[in-house]
Amino acid sequence: MHVGILTGGGDCPGLNAVIRAVTKRFYRDHDARLLGIRKGWQGMMYGSAEELTLQKVSGILPKGGTILGTSRTNPRREPGGIERIEANFREWALDGLIAVGGEDTLGVAADLAGRGLPVVGVPKTIDNDLSGTDVTFGFDTAVNIATEAIDRLHTTAEAHDRVIVVEVMGRHTGWIAVSAGIAGGADMILIPEKPFDIEEVCDVIRKRHSKGKDFSIVVVAEGARFDAGKESVLVTASGDRDAFGHVQLGGIGHVVAAEIERRTGYETRVSVLGHIQRGGTPTAFDRILATRFGVAAMESVLRGEFGRMVALRGNRIEAVSLDEATGQLKTVDEDLYNIAQVFFG
Repeated sequence: MHVGILTGGGDCPGLNAVIRAVTKRFYRDHDARLLGIRKGWQGMMYGSAEELTLQKVSGILPKGGTILGTSRTNPRREPGGIERIEANFREWALDGLIAVGGEDTLGVAADLAGRGLPVVGVPKTIDNDLSGTDVTFGFDTAVNIATEAIDRLHTTAEAHDRVIVVEVMGRHTGWIAVSAGIAGGADMILIPEKPFDIEEVCDVIRKRHSKGKDFSIVVVAEGARFDAGKESVLVTASGDRDAFGHVQLGGIGHVVAAEIERRTGYETRVSVLGHIQRGGTPTAFDRILATRFGVAAMESVLRGEFGRMVALRGNRIEAVSLDEATGQLKTVDEDLYNIAQVFFG
């Protein structure tokens, strides 16, 4: 049996744990070939791969990033991209492919499965926005990093009587912002699901200061939008789009901070956490979840069960169809945001 594995999209803590688990589970029962596809769908299109061995995955469990590399390549937008992938399936005689990624990577996997290719998906996104699974690995690490940053920013905000705006990741959903905001004791949390009125944000801060609290922490997801009547306004770093059509986000924290200072007169600073949330060693939770996903994905391949994504449901690892997994985004639970709002101000 010949099996391949690739990691696509943005990196996140726990990818190497998946690769390690897939490799160890494969070689427990087989001495055939396990291929690590280089740089996601790019490697699958252009035939870039290396053989994965037990020696190569030794010691990678606590490491961030991915030893296979990654890219945001979209074969559906490359001339003949899907056909080249099919040709490499035949060239490598693959009996199965494990694709580890988010909505974009798994969207391609779903298309390939629809064409009859033997593909299994593993959910990967620190944004935690994939439907079909309760939690994705990498999310817990990102929340812990953001929470620690908020804790540290609290002390300097209080020392200087400042408002500090903390921009965290979250393109379409605010899971990181809400979770880290609650854990870090934020005074206001702005998320993509809830377009905000900047004047209402300023009112919350003014009321807080009127009660003798001379500092505030505002957590904002990078995809948060200004409420503009019937429309909402998204702040972008540029008009450029990636291979999957996503604009480059960035700047919402600076815009919000400038407006708060202009409207309230309170000194305001910005901290953009950015890729810090992606890097470094994964938490124990993410290592365990990624390991469970990797083992389950390989077992799905060995059973010949394709067109599925492994998922966490409660405390069980189950399988859902790739179509279900990529059908819609999982947005922030209304009850969770209501809890966060109790502590605004």
